[in-house]
Amino acid sequence: MEILIYIITAVQAYIIGGVNGAIIASKYLYRRDIRELGSGNPGLTNFYRVFGKRGAALMIIIDVAKTLGPVLIGGLLFSRFLHSGLSGRIFAGFFVMLGHAFPLFYNFKGGKTVLAIGVLLFSIDWRVTLLGWGIFVVVLLATRYVSLGAVVGVWGYPIALALFRVGTGRDLVIAILCALLLVVRHSANIKRLINHKESKLKLHRGGRSK
Repeated sequence: MEILIYIITAVQAYIIGGVNGAIIASKYLYRRDIRELGSGNPGLTNFYRVFGKRGAALMIIIDVAKTLGPVLIGGLLFSRFLHSGLSGRIFAGFFVMLGHAFPLFYNFKGGKTVLAIGVLLFSIDWRVTLLGWGIFVVVLLATRYVSLGAVVGVWGYPIALALFRVGTGRDLVIAILCALLLVVRHSANIKRLINHKESKLKLHRGGRSK
């Protein structure tokens, strides 16, 4: 039964996690494919840079729902059958990130998992949320590099689990895997940061299409 619950949780989280709000919003609102614009990354940062604020709300709603839905399902399954809802949410969150990064629906070419893990933190523990998001916001405001804020802030997740003794040792390992996945997905950004070629976030009104 335990193995079956793990399999069901992983599969539903991976499949639902593969739904991409940026791709859906760009095609529905602009009749364009975000993967063919800007950096080509189907994520929030590239979507905002290309189209601006218009449409970003729809994209965020989709991505929040596709993350929270399977994470809560995982928590319910684990709580009902394995008596550990927190572990279920953490486990499902990792597979949501995998689905977002390597989606079945889009030839396994997806986003960089920033919004996915950002939403996931809200389902874990308020201290985890505060530390992870706090580091991200501080680094972003100081540098205006979203990628740098993400690759630094994501480590607030496993650090907070260990620091505040939230979850089990297995949960901590999964959190570390989540952080490593995000860092790997940002390998190109890290190279550009090192070479001082990474783009900074610029706030602007309205939207634009390239």
